[in-house]
Amino acid sequence: MTGRDIIHALHQGRHVFASAIVGMSPMWPELAKKTGIDFVFVDTEHIPLDRQTLSYLCQTYQALGLPPVVRLPCNDPFEACKVLDAGAGGVIGPYLETADQARALVGAVKLRPLKGRRLAEALRDRSTLEPELAEYLEKRNGDKILIANIESVPAIENLHDICSVPGLDAVLIGPRDLSCSLGIPEQYDHPRFDEAVRSIFRIAREHGVGAGIHYWLGMEQEITWAKAGGNLVMHSSDLASFSRTLKTEIEQLRKALAS
Repeated sequence: MTGRDIIHALHQGRHVFASAIVGMSPMWPELAKKTGIDFVFVDTEHIPLDRQTLSYLCQTYQALGLPPVVRLPCNDPFEACKVLDAGAGGVIGPYLETADQARALVGAVKLRPLKGRRLAEALRDRSTLEPELAEYLEKRNGDKILIANIESVPAIENLHDICSVPGLDAVLIGPRDLSCSLGIPEQYDHPRFDEAVRSIFRIAREHGVGAGIHYWLGMEQEITWAKAGGNLVMHSSDLASFSRTLKTEIEQLRKALAS
């Protein structure tokens, strides 16, 4: 899927599949391509990636037709521009809590290279854009994906406003941070956590925005939430899948070869 295909699918409620990629081996992108995922989630918030390494990574995935969507270290539009200049196919804004934060990222992702007062005017009213400029911006940025991490109670309280910001393509729940904000750390089977997930999905879909949760602790729960409205299926990560599969297979070998 191209970036535009992914954006359309997210807004239309069709399922989009992705996974977090941590491995830096030059062989990894080709392996990721063969898994059937639609895009890769590259994290610069928690993973120590320098700018040059990130650019090599993004350019490689782009060359394979697998858009790399990069989570920023903070909700700073200048950070968004940096990863897009590196070759990212989109941006994830971490721990986003307000419509203003979402709007600032829209300016960086969807309206580049506008800046300053010209950008502020366009964010307030897109009709201020001359037709030729509007066409140029759409052609230049129309394939760039923008996702907001929803990870706190304040974000849920502001979610209607956040999802009303034109240019936001999807929201993605960060389960650990959200559970801590709810006061039930890592209790993903808690009724209040389940209620929060379903509420986020419902509000996002009411606004025609894609919705998902980055989950790695059980397929059954992940499928249940996807059926409850989560059309952005952000499944696990390369390292978690490798560890889980290898652990299971080594256990099987030890049992079969026990003397």
